[in-house]
Amino acid sequence: MKILVCISHVPDTTAKINFTNGDSEFDANGVQFVINPNDEFGLTRAIWFKEQAGATVTVVNVGGTDAEATLRKALAIGADEAIRVNAAPTDGFFVAKQLAEVVKNGGYDLVIAGKESLDYNGAMVPGMLAGLLGYDFVNGCITLDVTGTDAKAVREIDGGKETLSTKLPLVIAGQKGLVEEKDLRIPNMRGIMQARTKALTIVEPVGAESSTKSVKFEKPAPKSAVKLISPDNLDELVNLLHNEAKVI
Repeated sequence: MKILVCISHVPDTTAKINFTNGDSEFDANGVQFVINPNDEFGLTRAIWFKEQAGATVTVVNVGGTDAEATLRKALAIGADEAIRVNAAPTDGFFVAKQLAEVVKNGGYDLVIAGKESLDYNGAMVPGMLAGLLGYDFVNGCITLDVTGTDAKAVREIDGGKETLSTKLPLVIAGQKGLVEEKDLRIPNMRGIMQARTKALTIVEPVGAESSTKSVKFEKPAPKSAVKLISPDNLDELVNLLHNEAKVI
């Protein structure tokens, strides 16, 4: 089984976020980047298929040279090879078109992506990728088992879970639950050394126009200062909750 894991190169969740050019572009200066957490769950599950069923695992990213450190980390975790599509990920459709070309050229049986990246939260690339390829698609996937060409997946739905049976080739959009956080892999020294000799292939993008454009970003309004009310002044507390906070 050939598995392709789609990796997004995203800011660490503890990073301080700023914007430039009239709040229309993300400011990457001084920001530490990591593997998108939803993608890391998928990568860990792919490594499990490698260890248990002899699958081969390739990771792919659409991005610039700065993303290569993230791809090398994925190789250190256990992926066999990496591909970087040499293009800025301008929007979801553009990224899906690039990934679809990689899948077609590589003949992958299973494509694992995170349900969304934690920077833009668009949640559209996996579904568009499946549509471009004509593959079955499971969104919000929290369990995946494959036997031969048969796959069984569980996904989260409103109020519960849904179990699906399907066949390869398949695209899934994974999330926490595909593996547990305690099962995530941390690169060890042996893995880091091996990653240096593994193939990282750079391919040029195919022609595709971006369909959307970010006009402006806005950070959430800062939290207001805490107001302390005397325990003897319940009328003032009720007044503030009703007229200012509007919760009663």
